[in-house]
Amino acid sequence: MSSDQAPKKELAAVKGTHDILPGEVEIWQKVETTATRLFESYGYRELRAPIIEHTELFEKGTGRTTDVVTKEMYTFVDKGGRSITLRPEYTPSVARAIVEHRLDLLGTPMRYYYIGPMFHYDKPQKGRYRQFHQIDVEVFAEKDPAVDAEIIEMADTLLRVLGVAETEILVNSVGCKACRPGYSRALRAQAEKVRGGLCEDCRRKIDINPLRIFDCKVELCRALAKEFPQIMEFLCSECRDHFAEVRKYLGLAGIPHRVEPNLVRGLDYYTKTAFEVINRGGGQQNAVLGGGRYDDMMKDFGGPDICGIGFACGVERLIAMLSFKPEPRKFVYVVHAGDAAKAKAVELARLFRVGGVETLVEFAGRGFKSQFGRADKLGASWVLIIGEDELAKGEFLLKDMATGTQTSGSPRVLLAALQGRVG
Repeated sequence: MSSDQAPKKELAAVKGTHDILPGEVEIWQKVETTATRLFESYGYRELRAPIIEHTELFEKGTGRTTDVVTKEMYTFVDKGGRSITLRPEYTPSVARAIVEHRLDLLGTPMRYYYIGPMFHYDKPQKGRYRQFHQIDVEVFAEKDPAVDAEIIEMADTLLRVLGVAETEILVNSVGCKACRPGYSRALRAQAEKVRGGLCEDCRRKIDINPLRIFDCKVELCRALAKEFPQIMEFLCSECRDHFAEVRKYLGLAGIPHRVEPNLVRGLDYYTKTAFEVINRGGGQQNAVLGGGRYDDMMKDFGGPDICGIGFACGVERLIAMLSFKPEPRKFVYVVHAGDAAKAKAVELARLFRVGGVETLVEFAGRGFKSQFGRADKLGASWVLIIGEDELAKGEFLLKDMATGTQTSGSPRVLLAALQGRVG
């Protein structure tokens, strides 16, 4: 068979990606708008970083032993011979931006939020994509435990405002560079005793980073990990006091929570506070959002010695938990026939749009009856009728599609009537 006779391959989205189409995108807009308003009410400002970064940024920031770096990054060599990675998470990019632009010298609160796509080369499955989206929040240069509690409160508020039910807040302390090494040694010693019962990946983690064993989803590994030493027994006084203060402020804010000793999160840079919000009926993949404190990251990047704390929320997973249905759009469909009516339709549509009324004019050459059918099919709230008689009088008919009532008037009179009904 010649090349021009070969069957054409059907075009489709890249495996692990998905389109967000009209009808669904309105839910995304609702989530994004709600998050933006909430975060800004706490004094946060948006920061947008590039989707691509130098690979070493994530190796250094996320941790060379994490699953994100060892298994899941989309990495390639560009035409200049540079190793480039599609961002798997946001925090290292923000830390890089702070160092590069010396945002710490501006004197403004270093409270940022971000909404955008991330990339993991993970096995695609329902609710998990290779290009996915996250809402991220970060606070820098504020060490007080009250900040940790406030950011958990903000995460909880976001979920409640969106109507996410059946959630539980889990908190833990993962220690710091002073006390965690002792805990890691104790973990390694205990894991060695049960090495034969652990999966191959967890056996590898014994030598690299035994805390990562707590992330394993294999039931036997999870059962064995429950018998491992708990980090609370190894915390230094500073970490112990910090965690106690976080819990105190959560109590003052009336935020119910549970201490989960095996909660370590999946990234190496966390220190002290770690937290997750889970869905009680979500099975193993039950995390709705999670985060924690990272007091050493900026210094490890060669930047100023300032601390940080934040959380990330997967938008796809969040939307799957929502019962929100978008309100029908309120808009005017303009019915017109003939060149003069088409010109007037364009003019009036411009007037209505400037006045804040969504207005649709189509130029498909349909007759009056067909255009009315089209307006009904699209769910138009009103139909503006422009015919010969209307053009001659300078007054036009506006039909309410829900009630069938018609109003006649000048363009500005009709616009005033609409403006009181589209708010």
